[in-house]
Amino acid sequence: MAAASLALPLWLSACVVDGPREPVTESSVPAATPEAAAPAVSSPTPAPQAKDAVPLGTAGTTAPAREESAAPGLSAGPGTASASARGKSARGGEGPPEAAASEAAGATAAGTAAGTVTAYYVLPDDGGRNGVRFGCNDSLVGITMESPIAGDSLPAAMEALLQAPGEAETPPPGVYNALSGSRLTFLSGSFDGTTVTVYLAGTLRPAGTCDVPRLEAQLTQTALASVGAIRAEIRVNGRSLAEALSLK
Repeated sequence: MAAASLALPLWLSACVVDGPREPVTESSVPAATPEAAAPAVSSPTPAPQAKDAVPLGTAGTTAPAREESAAPGLSAGPGTASASARGKSARGGEGPPEAAASEAAGATAAGTAAGTVTAYYVLPDDGGRNGVRFGCNDSLVGITMESPIAGDSLPAAMEALLQAPGEAETPPPGVYNALSGSRLTFLSGSFDGTTVTVYLAGTLRPAGTCDVPRLEAQLTQTALASVGAIRAEIRVNGRSLAEALSLK
């Protein structure tokens, strides 16, 4: 029994010694976590990916090279070549756009000088068969003729209509000019996008009652057609056309 009583404490002491060994094994488990964390430390291996990103940067620098190479391609076209020339001259400060504008203005003046205008005349007693019916059963017709002067379309058209009989282009047979007995001079004109205003000086000499609407129609329609206006205002010696005709 004494031996058994001595063996029991020894067994208990052995159990107590073995007890702390299990925590040692448990403490060894966390030791494995640093080993698992080791791959996390090695994860910064994306650094080679940053090295791979360097070629992307070089590719970005080559993109402007493509754009620069495209510039000669644009200059290959005639229109774009002139545009690039304007851009270079603009950078140089020489200001050729003004020269181009003056060339365009010269071309416009030349085109007007060599162009034609439309003046309106009367077909008496035509009844609207060949034109717009108005007045004494007449027709108003537009006659295309050469421009007598170089310049804007409004002065050119009015001058063509108001030319003296010896200087005017002869209208086609059967066409009547109610202004042939009048002596009018074109002074100036303006157009605001809707209304065209014409200023004349001289004398009105209608040949009869039917010439009054004929004079009005010829002057008004010629002015309207020259600039594409909607409304026309004709003034003679500072008076409206209706007032100037009423004095006759």
